[in-house]
Amino acid sequence: MSCISSQQEEKTTALHLGYHPPLAWKTLVGFLCSRGSGNVEQLMGNRYLRTIKLGNATGWITAQQDPIRHRINVEISPSLLPHVTQLQTCLHILFDLNANPVAIESHLKRDKILKPLITHNPGLRVPRTLNGFELSLRAIVGQQVSVKAATTLFNRFVTTFGELVDTPFPELNRTGPVASAIADAKLQTLINLGLTQRRALTIQLLAKKITDGALKLEEGNSTQLIEQLIALPGIGPWTVQYIAMRALGDSNAIPASDLGLMRALQVEKSAGVLSRTEKWQPWRAYGVIHLWHHLSTGG
Repeated sequence: MSCISSQQEEKTTALHLGYHPPLAWKTLVGFLCSRGSGNVEQLMGNRYLRTIKLGNATGWITAQQDPIRHRINVEISPSLLPHVTQLQTCLHILFDLNANPVAIESHLKRDKILKPLITHNPGLRVPRTLNGFELSLRAIVGQQVSVKAATTLFNRFVTTFGELVDTPFPELNRTGPVASAIADAKLQTLINLGLTQRRALTIQLLAKKITDGALKLEEGNSTQLIEQLIALPGIGPWTVQYIAMRALGDSNAIPASDLGLMRALQVEKSAGVLSRTEKWQPWRAYGVIHLWHHLSTGG
């Protein structure tokens, strides 16, 4: 459920996006910002800041949880007003607001490893994305490197390909890179950002397929999209499942080859992860988020 109100004195518009409680807001936006670029998204206390590009319009939003009314209060820049309906849909997806955590977590609590994690931190959402290509780019540059190293590489893409945006927040000043800009770039430009030639080719091929309309990274037939992605050179099972979780909205996706998951589940191979999480279906992606959060906080 959503509603809109105007704030004429500030020339902005407020959106109020409802959600099913509970919602672990701080964990959700912390995940988003820890894997993005400070020029594109930031945290200011518990308020999430983000630049936005919709069609030919660029602008910014701020979002903050109202735990009493069970809603997210969003302030949007005037430049985005023509796209407000689309923006509401995008933000529901980004914050996974349509999820019903009570039903999901009741199912997952049957697992002895997940039960104490959920009890301690209920309401975790799958952090989604505003742009499937941006998320996929972040996933590809993150292959076999640390979160910190991947964030550094992604920042270089933002600096090189992101559009400048005027916002009230000095360091929040660029959009995320779009597929068309990278599709048209020289391959050497991508390599110069710190990529191997193979990884640069993978990213540019993906960008071209999205720009040409041959590949649409959006919710829908995730099985077909996964097959299209895995057929691209340089994109393996972990990357595809990560994209499926966050860009395609596949609640049952699981990056089974993830070393952290193997450690947490005390198995040695990806087949063991799949076997161990069989009873999590159809909510394996949420179980993954609980384990990743547990590992990131020193579990």
